[in-house]
Amino acid sequence: MRMYLLPNLFTTGNIFFGFFSIVSTLKGEYEKAAWVLFIAMLMDVLDGRVARMTNTTSMFGVNYDSLADLVSFGVAPSLLIYKWALMPFGRVGWLVAFLFIACGALRLARFNVMVGKETSKDFTGLPIPAAAGLMASYYLFASDKLGFLNFKVVAIIATFLMFSASLLMVSRFRYVALKSGGSRKSSFALVFASVLMVFVVASDPQLFMFLIFLGYYLSGFLQALKGELPIGEEVEG
Repeated sequence: MRMYLLPNLFTTGNIFFGFFSIVSTLKGEYEKAAWVLFIAMLMDVLDGRVARMTNTTSMFGVNYDSLADLVSFGVAPSLLIYKWALMPFGRVGWLVAFLFIACGALRLARFNVMVGKETSKDFTGLPIPAAAGLMASYYLFASDKLGFLNFKVVAIIATFLMFSASLLMVSRFRYVALKSGGSRKSSFALVFASVLMVFVVASDPQLFMFLIFLGYYLSGFLQALKGELPIGEEVEG
C-alpha cells in the first residue's frame, strides 16, 4: 500500500488542530477551542485538494482523513458544546453530545463504503465538517451576541442545533458539495476565497461565520422542498 506524504501531512495537521481544540476545551479556553476547529477545516480542505492535484488519492488517504475528521469534527466540537452548554442537563446533555459523535462516525463510514460507487457530485446528509462548523460558530455567536438571554435559553438552542445536526448527518437530504471535483473546482475556489476575504475584512466575524454555517445547515431542507436536489445516493462526504 502506497502512502503519499504531502496530502497526509495536511490530514495530520487536521488531527493536530482537532486535538488542540480538545485540550483547549479541557482547559476552559472555549473561544480558542472553537477558532482552532476552523483551522482544522482548512487542513481538511487542503488534504483533498492536494491529493487530487498531485494525483495521489488513495484508500489509505480516504480512511486516514475520515479518522482525522472524527477527532476534529466529531469529538472536539461535541466536547466543546458539552462542557460549555450541555453539562447542566445531566444525562440528556451527554447523550446529545454522544449522538453527535456516533452520527458523525456513521456519516463517515457510509461515505467510505460508497467511495467510487456513485456519480453524483453532492453530499447525502450534512457533512461532518459543516456540522462541526455550525456548533463552533454558534458558540462564538452566542458568546458574543446572546449575552442578553438567559443562559438556559442559549443552552437549549445549542442542544437543538446539536441534536438536529446529528440527525441530518445520517439523513438522506442532499447538500451541495463545494469541494467536489469537475466543473465545481473553480466555483469552490471562488467561494473559498470570498469567504476568506469577507472573514478578514468583516467587522463582525462571529455573526458572519454563524450565518454561513446556519445557511448551509438549512439548505438541505430548502433543496428538498424545492426538489432541486432530491433525496438520493451517497457519493462523497
